[in-house]
Amino acid sequence: MARPYPVGVFAPVATTFTSDGSLDLERFRANMEWYATSSLDGIVIMGSNGEYVSLSPDEKLALIEAGVKAVDGRKPIVAGTGVESTRGTIELTKAAAELGANYALVVTPHYYKPRYDKAAYVRHFHAVADASPIPVIVYVMAAYTGVDLPVDTVVEIAQHPNIVGIKDSGGNAPKVAEMVARTPEDFGVLAGSANFLYPALCLGATGGILALANVAPDACQEIVQAFRAGDHERARATQFRLLAPNAAVTTRFGIAGLKAAMDMIGLHGGDPRPPLLPLNDAERAEVRRIMEEAGILARA
Repeated sequence: MARPYPVGVFAPVATTFTSDGSLDLERFRANMEWYATSSLDGIVIMGSNGEYVSLSPDEKLALIEAGVKAVDGRKPIVAGTGVESTRGTIELTKAAAELGANYALVVTPHYYKPRYDKAAYVRHFHAVADASPIPVIVYVMAAYTGVDLPVDTVVEIAQHPNIVGIKDSGGNAPKVAEMVARTPEDFGVLAGSANFLYPALCLGATGGILALANVAPDACQEIVQAFRAGDHERARATQFRLLAPNAAVTTRFGIAGLKAAMDMIGLHGGDPRPPLLPLNDAERAEVRRIMEEAGILARA
């Protein structure tokens, strides 16, 4: 029986906060309603863009519960459940499953990375998958964690029947190709950023978990649909058009840039949780300019 591997465009949604820094579940639910009726193939709660490392255990559960109820089965929900310990990851994964999440996104533990070798990572992910009631997606975000799983490790992890895919944010084309070639056919390799979605699809990726999909789901889907139709000229042109806005909401301005862009298209972004800082006026104006030039935001 084939594994239910992830396919298509997923948005790792932002977490909304009130002016005093508390969770704003009302605005979060409003955003989720918009995403549930969008062209997205799925929604990720508590990815890196969800500021999951800044949330308490109770806040994480509250977000999953609110998101699952708001979406009400219209899109699959992926919940970020990775923490530093195997035990803690299993506990949060089980809780997410009980609340209705469809997949668990498990980031690599990293605090003791000098002591984590292949055996440690294989044991960790296989133990989580053994205990998880829902399929597990491995999450590699080396820019934040400092951990970039080698292909040999990914291949061994992928043999577990309850581990259905990997989100790799590195943008390393040879690595993407090798992961696709050496993992089972029913294991999904997902691009971790919209800036290399088209090349990843060409190498066999099944889709992507993309920060830009929070504010431009249709444009991200245009790359996927053009690729599937064999219209590589359109897919390539769209990929080029999205490079600048993708950078604006990721490497250039980070989560604050993403939240500013969300505000601009009518969603609830707001400020990130400190110590992350919001954009200043000049930065916000630059994000607006980039979004307008890419056709994501109508010119004023």
